[in-house]
Amino acid sequence: MEFLIGIVIVILSIILHEIAHGFVANWLGDPTARYAGRLTLNPLPHIDPVGSVLIPGILALTGSSFLIGWAKPVPYNPYNLKNQRWGEAMVGAAGPLTNVLIALIFGLILRFSGSLGLSGAFLGICVTVVYANLVLAIYNLIPIPPLDGSKVLRSILPSNLALAYGRLETSMYALGPVGLIMVSLLAIYLLWPYLSGFVQTLFSLIVGT
Repeated sequence: MEFLIGIVIVILSIILHEIAHGFVANWLGDPTARYAGRLTLNPLPHIDPVGSVLIPGILALTGSSFLIGWAKPVPYNPYNLKNQRWGEAMVGAAGPLTNVLIALIFGLILRFSGSLGLSGAFLGICVTVVYANLVLAIYNLIPIPPLDGSKVLRSILPSNLALAYGRLETSMYALGPVGLIMVSLLAIYLLWPYLSGFVQTLFSLIVGT
């Protein structure tokens, strides 16, 4: 039951992550996500049958030690953004920053739980929310296409390097879910042993333990 609750929390966190991308793009002048009906808390328009249901379900049923999944990417047109210099970076950073905000809110609940009289079960859910959202934030900020960190990095690179990096992004997007799974496995097996300590440090700073 706890693992199933964890799956639901991860899916909802990913959905809020995607909504944030569309909201910031709309704020910057691109209504693509709004016209596509993606600025909604209704999970159905965001669920990807493979990334939100099939793969997390298989991992859960097989007792996997890690869980990966994704929602349908929110569509946006970078050429509509008012700020052509930093617009894509702002749209890309919106998702991870939303996850950090969620982690902060539930982390502060944990930090002051002694005076709130909350149940142990609810506090356990809060722990999962904080940790899952910190993982999502840090993972998505890895500057490897098609993750959000690649958009942030491309915005700060010199123009010639940004063009080359953009071609790499295009190649990765052409792979679709296969590319995302490849990046996920790379992060899990090569990068995560180093990033997990950083996530744990952030968790301790927020929660206070």
